[in-house]
Amino acid sequence: MKRMLSAVKPTGQITLGNYIGAISNFVKYQEDNEMIIFIANLHCITVYQDPKDLRKNLKDAAALYLACGLDPNRSTIFLQTDVMEHAQMGYIMACNTYLGELNRMTQFKDKVSKNETGLTAGLYTYPCLMAADILLYDPDYIPVGDDQKQHVELTRDIAIRFNNRYGETFKVPEPLVASVGARIMSLNDPTKKMSKSENNDKGCIYLLDDLNVIRKKIMSAVTDSYGEITLDQQRQPGIYNLLEIHSAISKTDKQELLNRFKSQGYGVLKKEVADVVTERIGEIQKRYHEIMDSGQIETILDEGAKKARYIAAKKLTKVQRKIGIDIHKR
Repeated sequence: MKRMLSAVKPTGQITLGNYIGAISNFVKYQEDNEMIIFIANLHCITVYQDPKDLRKNLKDAAALYLACGLDPNRSTIFLQTDVMEHAQMGYIMACNTYLGELNRMTQFKDKVSKNETGLTAGLYTYPCLMAADILLYDPDYIPVGDDQKQHVELTRDIAIRFNNRYGETFKVPEPLVASVGARIMSLNDPTKKMSKSENNDKGCIYLLDDLNVIRKKIMSAVTDSYGEITLDQQRQPGIYNLLEIHSAISKTDKQELLNRFKSQGYGVLKKEVADVVTERIGEIQKRYHEIMDSGQIETILDEGAKKARYIAAKKLTKVQRKIGIDIHKR
């Protein structure tokens, strides 16, 4: 059985893009793989978060993971900060990462190019922590969106470098990008990724949005003036995005959807996408409320953290011995 690892960073509410691009795939992968899934709360604080909001988002994220179908009997689910080996390994990984590599990371470069102020050292070095998050568990595959492949490539580089310096220590993981729904775009601007950081909420669907609000957002989605439905992502990014959303949720091939809708108007497509999305999110919300009322979240996270700590502690001990900083007899 192969091992996979991934995480969601709940700096805000979880979006439809998070669900399609990540969580729904975790649910599928847990059937045939050993899944390690964590809530990346250390990564949340690279920028300031209101503590009250952050606590709520963390609990919501855990409940939504479960509501979307992650099974704690099949997947190890935990909070990143409940396994303190992540932070210690993160520092060791930082000491094996070059400044030039961090300077090339797209997300930090983008913020610098926009002359954003108040950028933290944590924001700069978080790819080292991400490498630690991964390499602690020797996963075979890392399910990621296509915009996160760069981080996995850096992790691979660090692992190879460490293995060359200190001997075989880490498994070098492979990125795994879903062929459908890997990157869901904004409804308001389909040339940009659907993101919780959007300035305009109309472009982003949250899993805890009111269902009527979700329907309204989809019916208001930006399309174009061509008046025809095609699978041309460059020419019709809004239409392509709607077909991508429908395909990912309904498990229907985009070509089949095109054949169904090509002689229809945009309004017909939007209505069916809204029907499909609200039906699925409605199911998730029902299960979410049941989980929140059950009081089981803390128990599940505690049990997941115990499993994760067992794996992470063994790996950290091995790493510290390899680099010479551990002199204890064990």
